[in-house]
Amino acid sequence: MKLLHIDSSISGQNSVTRGLTRKIVERQKAANPGLDVEYLDLALQAPAPLSLDALGFRLPPSDEALTDIQRRENELSEALVAQLIAADVVVIGSPLYNFTVPAQLKAWLDRVAQAGRTFKYTEKGPVGLLGGKTVILALSRGGVYSTSDAGNAMEHQESYLKTIFGFMGVTDIRVVRAEGMDMGPESRERGLAQAQEAILALAA
Repeated sequence: MKLLHIDSSISGQNSVTRGLTRKIVERQKAANPGLDVEYLDLALQAPAPLSLDALGFRLPPSDEALTDIQRRENELSEALVAQLIAADVVVIGSPLYNFTVPAQLKAWLDRVAQAGRTFKYTEKGPVGLLGGKTVILALSRGGVYSTSDAGNAMEHQESYLKTIFGFMGVTDIRVVRAEGMDMGPESRERGLAQAQEAILALAA
């Protein structure tokens, strides 16, 4: 069984989501002896945003029309999507930056959302190809967004991640939220306690 552990926060030691993903992975390892864990730190290893050269993955790796830059970008995209496809469980840490996911996480998602690899188009519409995987989202937010319609309307972090992984065929998406992190000590403590409860409640 393979687990892909992804962090995307730029806050280093002060990151809430890094602490959450670490606890989630520890719990998964305890429940699954012999679990093979791969780690990807997107704050340090983020792929470049999509560009004309980065779209090389849409062409065969051996295509003679590819430039050297496109070939390197192709190899990077292939490595990232192959790593995702091989994982049984994916644990992703994502803080909320300006109402959405970090740019480095978006860049990774743009590389792995590949027609023919993680989804396909059919006459009846797109079909996801990543069914059978479990995705666990460890999310942090400075405010509280999940308890009101107004908050939900402003939040494009959890909703986006659920949408794109659902598009890629993942139906088992579990969420750990730490909200109210910037609303004072009591709010922070309460949010972290709720996140810890959610981690303990995760089915192995």
